[in-house]
Amino acid sequence: MAEFNYLKLHISNKIALLTLSRPEVMNALCHNLIEEVNSAVDKVIDSESRVLIITGEDESFAAGADIAEIVSLKEEEARRRVSRVQHIFNRFAQLPIPVIAALNGYTIGGGLELALSCDIRIASDKALFSMPEANLGVVPGGTGTQRLSRIIGLGNALHWFFTCDKFNAEDALRLRLVQEVVNHDNLMESVMALAKKILTKSPEAINMIKEVTRTGIEVDFYKGCETEARMFAKSLVSCGQEGLNAFLEKRKPNWNN
Repeated sequence: MAEFNYLKLHISNKIALLTLSRPEVMNALCHNLIEEVNSAVDKVIDSESRVLIITGEDESFAAGADIAEIVSLKEEEARRRVSRVQHIFNRFAQLPIPVIAALNGYTIGGGLELALSCDIRIASDKALFSMPEANLGVVPGGTGTQRLSRIIGLGNALHWFFTCDKFNAEDALRLRLVQEVVNHDNLMESVMALAKKILTKSPEAINMIKEVTRTGIEVDFYKGCETEARMFAKSLVSCGQEGLNAFLEKRKPNWNN
């Protein structure tokens, strides 16, 4: 297990588990924790893990920013600090491997923004969500205004931002913020089962699918189709050879080839 002050990183059998660990403050995202997240991503890349799971310790996934740490920031320093947060959160979207958020409890403000940067979100039935920034007189800064509207729609996102209401796991599922809600006690078991299922697929194809899907929502539809066609052709003559031949030969593919 890698050594951090505010995180726990455990890597085993191609699955990396990153746990936010400031339970005394609901895993609030202080500057040092965010920088440790950045270092942890580097370690995950170096480990050649094929799935990354992110969760929080105890009753929270993550609360928002550490208010005491940011209240006295001047405007230019605040812009630099939040741009750094955006860069680090964006790394999860840019990673070639799937990133799964296991939302075990309070997922608030910056914590929700971190979850939004992941590819898949699985929620405990005890999870609670909120974007409370307007209560504090500030604008969400960790990519939340950009990602939430893309995921749940403009009206739903603005409703959350304007009201600062709390939403439970079933609300999040209805809005498609999360892909599944599971019993709290079975959360990690369910997420691990999902990660292991992904491991049975072609890692090269998974990487290409993530890339073309992630970039496709940011470009013109026909431009995205061009990228899709290029990726299909690339996969067909690479990892597709093993997968298609395995299908024809009625055997399981060996993705280690």
